[in-house]
Amino acid sequence: MADPAQRRATYADLEAVPPHLVAEIIHGALVTYPRPSPRHAGAQNNLSASITPGNQWGKGGPGGWVFFSEPELHLGGNVVVPDIAGWRRERLPALPETAYFDLPPDWICEVVSDSTEHYDKNAKRKIYGEAGVPFLWLLDPRGRLLEVFQLAAGKWLLFQTFTGNDEVRAIPFEATPFPLGQLWPLDQPDAF
Repeated sequence: MADPAQRRATYADLEAVPPHLVAEIIHGALVTYPRPSPRHAGAQNNLSASITPGNQWGKGGPGGWVFFSEPELHLGGNVVVPDIAGWRRERLPALPETAYFDLPPDWICEVVSDSTEHYDKNAKRKIYGEAGVPFLWLLDPRGRLLEVFQLAAGKWLLFQTFTGNDEVRAIPFEATPFPLGQLWPLDQPDAF
């Protein structure tokens, strides 16, 4: 929580942050951290490539979703940028005219890194819960771990955990499984 003696960050403060940093406003405080590492960015890209065909385009899956990488979300007084967010098409029939979304997503994935882990697992997870986001995935490429959370009665419950090369068949995308190991292909000896 921001110190009450400190001035609350404004959107102008966020816009003034140099472009080589990611910036968010969390509980009134301006938070910045470096752009993702290649391992982080690769895992994020590969997860998006794994879930999009079946869940957004309906290729081998049910369709009905729309995904965005690093969307700016305005949730309450917070401005957050999850790594990937998804909305069910019936809840997001058209894109907003703004450069941000104020409709909470139906699913969020945060890719955990040294610089974001504290925020992803604490303040941002709380913000997502308060906004009513029903599903949250925390993907840690350092430990090759995926934790799947579901919001129940306002609390996050750890629903599933995947490690190694487990087949990920996880809510809300159970119909489109994929091997966890494909999220970090350069770690696989036969990647090419």
